[in-house]
Amino acid sequence: MEALEKFNIESIVHGSIARGDVTEKSDVDVFIPNQPSSFLVETALENAGIPVNRRLVVQATPAYAMKAYIEIDERTSVSFPLMKMRKVEREFYRFGGEATLKDLKAGLRFPGVDKRLMLIEPTEKGHRESSIIGCEEQVARLLGISVETVLDRVHALLRRDEIGRTGVFIEKELAEGETFEQVLKKLAKENPAVRRRLRSVA
Repeated sequence: MEALEKFNIESIVHGSIARGDVTEKSDVDVFIPNQPSSFLVETALENAGIPVNRRLVVQATPAYAMKAYIEIDERTSVSFPLMKMRKVEREFYRFGGEATLKDLKAGLRFPGVDKRLMLIEPTEKGHRESSIIGCEEQVARLLGISVETVLDRVHALLRRDEIGRTGVFIEKELAEGETFEQVLKKLAKENPAVRRRLRSVA
């Protein structure tokens, strides 16, 4: 995040790192909410001597924005949108808990919901857990997001429990020398669904 900040690229971490319920197996997911130039992001990482393992473009469903993923290692990644995100997509990060670099330096933690649909609320000595099922409106108010986002995530995570984790709509690894923008352009040319989502506005 400091490497990105040097290039004036604002980023957040989301999930357990923001909430404070971190374990040894916790992923470090850094997300850049505003569509940056992929060249700047990659240059920032390179200048800081951060090695890149893999680069991917991922689109979860035809309705969601395509995102760039830069995998640093098995548990660390930097991602950013390659097209405009809808409100629900942006609020997804707040749903899970999000923190800025400034927040992390100040030792702040934020409430959010984990994959078990448990609300994690940081306390002085740890955190408090409670199920969000049936309390979606209160959770939305607490997290400062829309009820629609909470219901969307509840539906997606319950469905995952029922049918298992389904595949994503598009996942493509970039070859050396390829840029994210080139791959997006190529996919939009080949796939009408990608083209439609690229044109749509949040």
